[in-house]
Amino acid sequence: MPDLPGDALRLSVWSGPRNVSTALMYSFRQRPDTSVVDEPFYGHYLAFTGVDHPGRAEVLGDMETGPEAVIRDTILGGSETRVRFFKNMAHHLAGLDRSFLDQVTNVLLVRDPRLMLPSLAEKIPTPVLRDTGLLEQVEILEYLLASGDAPIVLDSATLLRDPRAVLSGLCCRLGLPFYGEMLSWPAGPKPEDGIWAKYWYRNVHASTGFAAPRKRPPPVPKRLEPLLLECLELYGRLEEHAIPAGG
Repeated sequence: MPDLPGDALRLSVWSGPRNVSTALMYSFRQRPDTSVVDEPFYGHYLAFTGVDHPGRAEVLGDMETGPEAVIRDTILGGSETRVRFFKNMAHHLAGLDRSFLDQVTNVLLVRDPRLMLPSLAEKIPTPVLRDTGLLEQVEILEYLLASGDAPIVLDSATLLRDPRAVLSGLCCRLGLPFYGEMLSWPAGPKPEDGIWAKYWYRNVHASTGFAAPRKRPPPVPKRLEPLLLECLELYGRLEEHAIPAGG
């Protein structure tokens, strides 16, 4: 565990979009020792890349867009709780000095692109590889391996099949106690939600726990088949290190 101001475990979960990351944030929010932060680098990402996401102007007007300030004040700043959970999108690392990764505990949350891409296309009709975060997730994986760290890779399908076993195993890997309260949460918006929640969180706001995984993947739109092939190769590399149920 990094020895940082506030003596907190700074847990940075690097996800892609539509990977059950908000549900995982809500799960950790239920812990009595944890506070959560929703996508602190989103403003930077929109400003740096110029991409047009739903609610772009609102997000830019609401958030700190300077990455150095986000790292200093939010990621590495003091914490009033033992655990500080950061829900991060991996592609929000664009243009960042990544040396701060050495000062946080990193978890990679992945999802089969055959499930992720149809969901992403509902919000971004013509996604490109940059929108998936998979390339950055693999870069984080390789960075951790080169540093001698044992990467923690969590597959959302495994999590949804057996939330208790997977969360128990994850907590064990992190040196934390497991709390049964992590398995459910109240429906509706949460105070920590980003201002973009109204565009992206409709389903998770209706939930009170981890939903069972879909038995049959929805069809991937034909226009996205070339992107799917790129994504599957990257996902395969991440899956090599995914932890099984129970950790």
